[in-house]
Amino acid sequence: MENRPSNVPVTINVNGNALSAEVEPRTLLALFLRDDLHLTGTHIGCDTSNCGACTVLLDGDAVKSCTVLAVQADGRDITTIEGVAGDDGSFSAVQEGFRQEHGLQCGYCTPGMIMAATALLADNPNPSEHDIRHNLEGNLCRCTGYQMIVNSVRWAAENPDGVSVSVGGQGAHS
Repeated sequence: MENRPSNVPVTINVNGNALSAEVEPRTLLALFLRDDLHLTGTHIGCDTSNCGACTVLLDGDAVKSCTVLAVQADGRDITTIEGVAGDDGSFSAVQEGFRQEHGLQCGYCTPGMIMAATALLADNPNPSEHDIRHNLEGNLCRCTGYQMIVNSVRWAAENPDGVSVSVGGQGAHS
């Protein structure tokens, strides 16, 4: 007979909502988000913290949720890709940057890239290309070759309101 640890109560503020649950102490945050909360935008790519597909914001810092236990997030703020867009569904500047600069192909790495870039721009609103590349080192993409991802983050830094401004002051889109 297997001796399983008893569940532990946690309350985690996820995307602005305080959520309480009971979890096994060994439950990874990535699995809690996906399996228990059905927030499937947090992807699991490698389970070894190498790919970054599971990146979320923990108290504003980008972390790989496959390396954090759900119990470690008790009482803390988590933002997932589902919580990045505006309340009205409008894209964040980083999401819009990925759209404007074609920063995704298959999309598997995109949530993690967006979360890492969101944390970068919160700390450094005007990063150099080196800063962007250094920040995204822990996030792997097998499709784009990275330049369009770097361009996407640069676009977001230059357009923090998420709207491209042309010479005439009109946005690139409505």
